[in-house]
Amino acid sequence: MMKMTGKAFAKKLFGAKYERLPRTLLVDVIVFWGLYIAGFQVQVADSVRFLMISAFTAGVMWQALSSKDNAVELTAMLMLPIRAREFVFSYVAALGAYTVVTKTGLLAAILLAVCAWEPIEIAGMVICMIQAVLMAAAVYSLRKYWYAGVLWTAVITAAILFLESRFLACLLLVNGMLAVLLLWKADAYGFYQWESKKRHAVRQQKSASLWRYFFRYLSCHKNYLLNTAVMWCVALALPYFLRELAGLSVAPLGFAILSLNTPICILLSCDPDLEQAVRFLPGQKKAFCIPYCLFLFFCNMAADVIFLFSWQLQNGGVTVWMAEGAVFFALQSAVFSVLLEWFYPIRGWKIESDLWHHPRKYAVPVVMLLIAGAVAAWPVLLPALLVCLAAETVVLLYMCRG
Repeated sequence: MMKMTGKAFAKKLFGAKYERLPRTLLVDVIVFWGLYIAGFQVQVADSVRFLMISAFTAGVMWQALSSKDNAVELTAMLMLPIRAREFVFSYVAALGAYTVVTKTGLLAAILLAVCAWEPIEIAGMVICMIQAVLMAAAVYSLRKYWYAGVLWTAVITAAILFLESRFLACLLLVNGMLAVLLLWKADAYGFYQWESKKRHAVRQQKSASLWRYFFRYLSCHKNYLLNTAVMWCVALALPYFLRELAGLSVAPLGFAILSLNTPICILLSCDPDLEQAVRFLPGQKKAFCIPYCLFLFFCNMAADVIFLFSWQLQNGGVTVWMAEGAVFFALQSAVFSVLLEWFYPIRGWKIESDLWHHPRKYAVPVVMLLIAGAVAAWPVLLPALLVCLAAETVVLLYMCRG
């Protein structure tokens, strides 16, 4: 039973013939070898590396467990007579393998290439991955006791940061075994999302008002709101880190960094039903793309306004030029995101985590960083860029006519 359940979920995540595995491993090897032969080295403390691996793995595992795309498979599985213990461990093993191989593997390849590692440290990295997967699954199964999960996470984070490496490995092993014990007693239904019907209710209402749909969609996806809140916190902190470079007109770099708000930029990719309605119903191109562009603009602009207020409080000297730059970068990234989502939506993904970590998420921020570098070096380019933005807006309106 355990083998069959694990195989069913593994085929969903890695493909019917596990074709995703060799492609992912090939990318990891290419990234590792490219960085390694480049000779680029960075000194990173062991505690920081272990925390990066643990936090990233646990975060992706949590996203995989929270994915609403697993609800159908879980519903079908839980309707069958199952052994709860075997089901839990096969389900966690499948999602854990997906997390480590497709997501953490790339981060591990980068760290192995740019940092000096001892064999014992590599073993510690593997332990970090495994215990992070198990801990995330254990906390998720008991998420109604969220306060205990928060305390557990805080204790492990503090231990990774402040304990010596020789004690840390033992602690992480004990932490992994504790997570196994909790999963041993876990209920299989603890991994099922009962609130999935709420999503269907939103879909039934989305024809009434796009703006209502946008906000109701966000209210039903708390992780999207969390990501936006994190970007606002980044906007508050960025002026502090850019303080020493204030004389180099680095405000555009801050605006470009704040455009990295992936979840709200993949609305068509993550909702195939909405994409089908927008593409095939008459007049929906204009009715969707323009409000969607404005919605992204307001989201970007909110972060940029927070950035400007924080800049004024910490560094002072906010100018009209900086305000114009905020408007330009907020609107330009919104236009790029809508065009990219319309012409090149992400398809063929397995669970929502694939969308949030798809390489396409970096396309718009990278372009905005390049523009920011040019504007920082030659501020006189901003008026010309504003004219280009106006032309792009006209093209977008023309594209959406009818």
